[in-house]
This record gives sequence, C-alpha cells and structure tokens, in this order.
Amino acid sequence: MTEEPKTSEPTPDPAVSAVSAVSVVGPGDGETILLGTTRMRVLEDGSNTGHRLGLAESVLAPHMPGPPQHRHAQHDEGFYIVSGTVRFTVGDQDHDATAGTFVMVPPGAPHTFANVTDRPAVMLSILTPDLYLQYFRDLEKMSAGGQALTPQANIQVMSRYATEPATDFA
Repeated sequence: MTEEPKTSEPTPDPAVSAVSAVSVVGPGDGETILLGTTRMRVLEDGSNTGHRLGLAESVLAPHMPGPPQHRHAQHDEGFYIVSGTVRFTVGDQDHDATAGTFVMVPPGAPHTFANVTDRPAVMLSILTPDLYLQYFRDLEKMSAGGQALTPQANIQVMSRYATEPATDFA
C-alpha cells in the first residue's frame, strides 16, 4: 500500500512579501502638518513599521522659537539636520547643529530646538515608537480651531503623550 503525497499551500516567499510592503513617499507626497511657521511632512506614520518608528521632515522658518524644553518618558527622538542650522538646548547647554549633524535624544533627556538664524532650516525627526506624531496632529487641530500655540498649550498636549516640561531648565 502506498501513501499518496500530501499537498499543501505553497510557502509565501519572504522576498516577495517584503517587496510588497515597501513604502515609497515621493517629494510631494506625505501628510502635511502646519504648525504656525513650521511645515512638517510625515514620511512614515508608523503604519508600515508596526508603529515602531515614525519619520517626519520639518521646515523651520527663520527665528522659529520651538517648543518649551521637555522630556519624553516613553520614546526616543532623533533629529538629522538636512540644511540650515538648528539650535538644540539640552538642559542648560546649547548646541548649534548644522547640515549633516544628527542629534539623538533618549527618554528622560531635557531638550528643545529652535531656528535662531535668518534662514530656513530643514530637519528629519525620527520617533520610536511613532505615537508622538499624534502630538503634532493635535497641535495642528488646535491651531486650525483658532487656539494659539502657546507654551502652555504645547505642554497640555504633550502631557497626553508621556511628555512633561523640563521645569528645572525653564
């Protein structure tokens, strides 16, 4: 007596699955978030990374003061300067980051950034995990509703995302 060969579904080719999951965001693509004089373009909202990572490009207008100095409890934040100069304040130290500079901010580190120059600056922001992107959407919604993006408004929205002001460096 001979056994009949068993048939099964073909095993999916991981290379094919990986190709179909690739995300390509062209120069004019991506969600745009407007925050006063800052224009942010979301390049990865976490939907393609299992929410492990978010990525956004920000164009900072000249003399943009930035958010109040703050600390994140649950995510890392990295910044890559594409063009211009961005001043990062970490505690009581200022760092002027020029094009080609990468700044990595771990959870708990007090920080803020600003464009103190007369020229626009462009930076990429990397968020792990991606949840903090919603903070920027919430600020845009507030602004569109007529509420000013004051430091107090920023702090109130930050609190929704395990972020608090670094009052010891205010």
